[in-house]
Amino acid sequence: MPRFSVIVPAYQVQAYLPECLDSVLSQSYPDLELIAVDDCSPDAGGTIIDEYAARDARVKALHLPENQGLGGARNAGMAQARGDYLLFLDSDDTLTPDALRAIADRIKETGDPDVLVHDYARTFWTGRAERNKLAPQLTEQGPAPFRLADRPGLLRVLMVAWNKAYRREFVEKNGFAFPPGFYEDTPWTYPVLMAAESIATLDRVCVHYRQRRQGSILSTTSRKHFDIFEQYDRVFAFIQERPELAHWRPVLFRRMIDHFTTVFTSRDRLPKGSRGEFLRTARAHYRRHHAGGSKVPLRTRLRHTLVHYGLHRTYRALQLAVSARRRTAKAGVKSLRGLRSALLQLHYRVQLRLPLRADRAVFAAYWNRGHGCNPGALEEAFRTHAPHIRTAWIARPEHHHTIPPGPRRLRPGTFGYWTALARSKYLVNNVNFDRRLRKRPGQVFVQTQHGTPLKHMGLDLQEHPAAAAGMDFEELLRGVGKWDYVLSANRHTTLTWERVYPGGYRTLEYGYPRNDVFQKATSADVARIRESLGIPEDAVALLYAPTHRDYRRTQRPALDLDRIVRRLGPRFVILARAHYWHGGPLGTGDRVIDVSDHPGVESLCLAADALVTDYSSLMFDYANLDRPIVVHTEDWDAYHAARGTYFDLRSGPPGAVARTEDELIDIFASGHWRGSRSAQLRAAFRERFCRYDDGRAAERVVRHVVLGEPAGLPEVVPLEQRHPVPSAAAGLDHSPLATVPQPSGHLPVTESR
Repeated sequence: MPRFSVIVPAYQVQAYLPECLDSVLSQSYPDLELIAVDDCSPDAGGTIIDEYAARDARVKALHLPENQGLGGARNAGMAQARGDYLLFLDSDDTLTPDALRAIADRIKETGDPDVLVHDYARTFWTGRAERNKLAPQLTEQGPAPFRLADRPGLLRVLMVAWNKAYRREFVEKNGFAFPPGFYEDTPWTYPVLMAAESIATLDRVCVHYRQRRQGSILSTTSRKHFDIFEQYDRVFAFIQERPELAHWRPVLFRRMIDHFTTVFTSRDRLPKGSRGEFLRTARAHYRRHHAGGSKVPLRTRLRHTLVHYGLHRTYRALQLAVSARRRTAKAGVKSLRGLRSALLQLHYRVQLRLPLRADRAVFAAYWNRGHGCNPGALEEAFRTHAPHIRTAWIARPEHHHTIPPGPRRLRPGTFGYWTALARSKYLVNNVNFDRRLRKRPGQVFVQTQHGTPLKHMGLDLQEHPAAAAGMDFEELLRGVGKWDYVLSANRHTTLTWERVYPGGYRTLEYGYPRNDVFQKATSADVARIRESLGIPEDAVALLYAPTHRDYRRTQRPALDLDRIVRRLGPRFVILARAHYWHGGPLGTGDRVIDVSDHPGVESLCLAADALVTDYSSLMFDYANLDRPIVVHTEDWDAYHAARGTYFDLRSGPPGAVARTEDELIDIFASGHWRGSRSAQLRAAFRERFCRYDDGRAAERVVRHVVLGEPAGLPEVVPLEQRHPVPSAAAGLDHSPLATVPQPSGHLPVTESR
């Protein structure tokens, strides 16, 4: 029988669940069982739980046939528990290191109390941790264990289930269980503390309470917040059944009214038009449960008066007065702006009041650079699968030549631009739109992203200030709050996005639309693209696409491309594509073709027989072609230190790895670039990152988001059944194509022949 049963319910928290489970299983006190309850979660939570159960015998995986809610999931976990003490941990929170050892030691010191109350700290997306302000209530001075009457201040500590350890026999003897609905902790914690014969405290932070921006109950707008009334009815029913607890009624009454006013005054909890009803219901409960001797502190007297008399209109008038003052102040600031800007914003505000156009969609990519990437593929899919939707594309004038016939062309900052943002139902981008965008009810924002993350992104850049370069994280998250859907090509990407871009959006793990072309293109398409680029027949074309270096002031080329093609001989040409922040060609030789300004990187991938890159996310897309990839990692340590990476690319590369320029030349000279070991590495890489890029990603997105057909989406074609268009060099013999002499010694690369 284990000492602790740690119960973790999981529902739609796949991005945080592994960290939560790891925090339990890595405890220095190993005498535990971890009961992970999949509350019929629609994400990968159940799969993650099964993976942990397969690796660690202490994990019990429990899958509920239908969603029970947090209370029901905890009850299901309790029914399976065999530990001496029960602990509850929400699946987006974590135990601090050595927490269970500290709890076990304190329980032993205090003679196995019914309940042990320990401390917690709120952890914010900024990385800041803030300890519970009422931590003094948990002081270990004085006799222990004790009863609640000896330390009534404990009722001021956050009334949740997860900051306590409960003796299982005590819980079972009293028949404690969690009710359904929101605020399920209320009729659990108050009765537990009042009924406990012995209580102890631990003045130590044992739980990190994650303050999620969206997705938690407290940030959800729903009529479910009306559940609070029934939950307090349960608390007072518990007291009614036990006359010896009647002296707690005044205290709990004050706590109840404070709780009601917290919900009522929170801006994001109650649906529009329901505040009057909520306050009337609160007034009824005020009268029903009012107890004599309920002295109200001066600082909360006004709020209690609002509930007592149901003064909803008075509160509303005060609220409107404050809002009017704020609007007046904002108008004064805006009046100082330029006339054109003021007129544009006035036009935009007028357009926001006009009806949405359900048949309009507006697209943009890469800060208005031009038609392409995932938004470009989706725009074409809109016209194919939802032809009733009229599309528009936002681009700066110098990029308008990239926009194909069909979509309307828009310039940023024009009246047409603001009209499209205000009235188009569908907004599609791989970055954020103008920060002044006010996403209105009924609009659907599809955030496509633009790659699989190897380097740190989003909130993780807080740990890398040089790479963040003054990024406004508050503004970043305001943009995230406008997203409805986010596209993902694999589980790694899904879990990363949901953690570093926390929001209320839904992730569509359908593949990246821009990669559809790799499964649809033909050999004729490849030949046409190669001819347009000037690639000689029978040449081996290497696409070189390095990424940006945050730690360098000047983005000097990491490779001497002219030297490389001279060493490799006349059969090789290099397509050199500089990062869009680089601003200059990477080489100047006759067989180095600068394609930095080419509008479509997908076409360059189709033309290339192999990809040479360093840490660019292009490798994840190119792998869908099942063509050779060579990774140049000469400055890996510096790049990893400056930017941060999610895994060591050298340990799981998509092909051969070169640490120096000479090693890179040797890999191509010897044929290792397309050898059997390279193919094995690529196959494992594709299995991990390319499972959904089967050529129908864009169609899935359109059918789900626009046509409302999530149940009838095309099945994903397995990797082994896909046949991407072969490269032009695929038919060449596999003898070395380069003229450089073979090295006499061992090749310091990741594969042998």
